[in-house]
Amino acid sequence: MTENGARIVAGGALTRDGALLAARRTRPAGLAGRWELPGGKVEPGETPEEAVVRELREELGVEARVRDRIPGEWALGRGYVLQVWTVRLVSGRPRPLEDHDELRWLPPDRVDEVDWLELDRPAVAEVMRRLRAAGPGAEL
Repeated sequence: MTENGARIVAGGALTRDGALLAARRTRPAGLAGRWELPGGKVEPGETPEEAVVRELREELGVEARVRDRIPGEWALGRGYVLQVWTVRLVSGRPRPLEDHDELRWLPPDRVDEVDWLELDRPAVAEVMRRLRAAGPGAEL
């Protein structure tokens, strides 16, 4: 929970070879077909960083290591806020297992090819800024 009592939804910005992984949602109906950073709600007794690792395992079938938090948080409504961390792939090949039906690796020049959820856009923009600054083929 945050200082103001909001529950955290932890997102993971997984990068590889200068590209960011985007996941297309299958539900709920109002979000289906839109793209997001994978992740989910922090469970009681779990840190946001632990939630990112667990969610990427459940949703994508990969093991990941949390790196840095992207500055900011975004109100999702109903007492939830989105916080995003950069993560590094440790093992596995991402595949859509839960809540998603397609994944895409998007380099900075193609990030606008998908219809991102509005609240993911600021974090995605910051990740892309960092990828551009790090140079071709970078991981965050």
